Amino acid sequence: MSRRRGGGLLVAGTTSDAGKSVVTAGICRWLVRRGVKVAPFKGQNMSLNSFVTREGAEIGRAQAMQAQAARVEPSALMNPVLLKPGSDRSSQVVLMGKPVGELSARGFFGGAEGASPGKTLHGGRQEALLGTVVECLEELRGTYEAVICEGAGSPAEINLRRTDIVNMGIARAAQLPVLVVGDIDRGGVFASFFGTTALLSAEDQALVAGYIVNKFRGDVSLLEPGIEMLRGLTGRHTYGILPYTHGLGIDEEDGLRVSLRGAVRESVVAPPVGEDVLRVAVCAVPLMSNFTDVDALAAEPGVVVRFVDRAEELVDADLVVVPGTRGTVKALEWLKERGLADALARRAAEGRPVLGVCGGFQLLGEHIEDEVESRAGRVQGLGLLPVRVRFAREKTLARPVGEALGERLEGYEIHHGVAEVLGGDTFISDGDGHSLDGCRVGAVWGTHWHGSLESDGFRRAFLRDVAEAAGRRFVPAPDTSFGALREEQLDRLGDLIEEHADTDALLRLIESGAPSGLPFIAPGAP
Repeated sequence: MSRRRGGGLLVAGTTSDAGKSVVTAGICRWLVRRGVKVAPFKGQNMSLNSFVTREGAEIGRAQAMQAQAARVEPSALMNPVLLKPGSDRSSQVVLMGKPVGELSARGFFGGAEGASPGKTLHGGRQEALLGTVVECLEELRGTYEAVICEGAGSPAEINLRRTDIVNMGIARAAQLPVLVVGDIDRGGVFASFFGTTALLSAEDQALVAGYIVNKFRGDVSLLEPGIEMLRGLTGRHTYGILPYTHGLGIDEEDGLRVSLRGAVRESVVAPPVGEDVLRVAVCAVPLMSNFTDVDALAAEPGVVVRFVDRAEELVDADLVVVPGTRGTVKALEWLKERGLADALARRAAEGRPVLGVCGGFQLLGEHIEDEVESRAGRVQGLGLLPVRVRFAREKTLARPVGEALGERLEGYEIHHGVAEVLGGDTFISDGDGHSLDGCRVGAVWGTHWHGSLESDGFRRAFLRDVAEAAGRRFVPAPDTSFGALREEQLDRLGDLIEEHADTDALLRLIESGAPSGLPFIAPGAP
């Protein structure tokens, strides 16, 4: 591909969770393997799974994953607007990696009562943000040979089109060709493709170049007549039919890739090394954030990870994880209401392992003073760790490095709560005995650091401690590399594009834009 400013593509979808994130990542990995300098982009994201870049900016984890697929360092330019829901009606707004305020239905952006706080901002400031989004995209396009953009929800959300900055709004502003991804596993994919296109204005339709069918099972020849009929109806090419693929396990945005009480993912790992397995129960707290922290545990042979919401489901767990949350006080109340708080206290008294991460760490402490997130004032914690937490208005965003259990580890911090540790044993130190974060009392650990379990040596040492405390003859695999597993998953996404998409047509689309003369499909936008 020749170097050309303006090369790019918008990957839209018929619905949320149609496969936009994985298709975007797959295209990035396929292009970089061809020697193309490529970057991902999403103008506006709604997610509680976020990441911290090296410059200290908070972006969606999906964009960080896509940057890894593209083999580039993630930056705030790749996700200039991030919305982090705090309730059904409010979200924290993160602009260029820094929190700037709270969005409510008729608050921060002056939206109407009942407007969705998740997918799209409302009102005049939403339109003003389009300029910032376009500027970020243009800066990336001036640096990279191709920029693969991801949309949000559906481009045919006609009630939101006027203030859209992530789907057809950015496509129109930057003249990007658009591919629409549909999940055929849900059914109705042809109607979804046709209806999505037919609800767009003529100007928007002119940029919709075609479609990608995702999660197809069976014989492709049985689908081909439908593909030909779709082309006859819309005049548009189907650029790929991607097969249903188990065990990709990549970072997602808007929800768990599992049922609430199910295995963390479908990935097949090697059998246990020792005689026993380790059972890990993750409390599915409200507004759970960065649940990807437990992916590294699930990648270990012999570790079984489940999300749970009942006290009795902790009984046979060898380790209970209380994960991060956007609503620490709300999560604390939820644990108490469901009897999980008492179950955690019993575990601590019996010397059975518990790990709290970020918000989960905070609520394990003595008390929380929160005039920022919940504005609940002083709230009693579970009292399992000698920690007092005060919420600061300024958010901590960092990429720290430290040592724990004799092993080096890296992590990232995203929190308003400031912890005062009053006792217990040091958990994470600087290697010279000075505490950096968290603490440990018996078999209860707590830390603000997300991602620490991705450090292979530390994870193995931690699991050995857990196994000993739980009385399990579990042995961590000596050669599990979470980073290598993640690279394998990203290569599989690249393989999906290379093997099941019309790559020549895809290259032309990225280089030259949408084909001219695409027909208008009635009725168009209302």
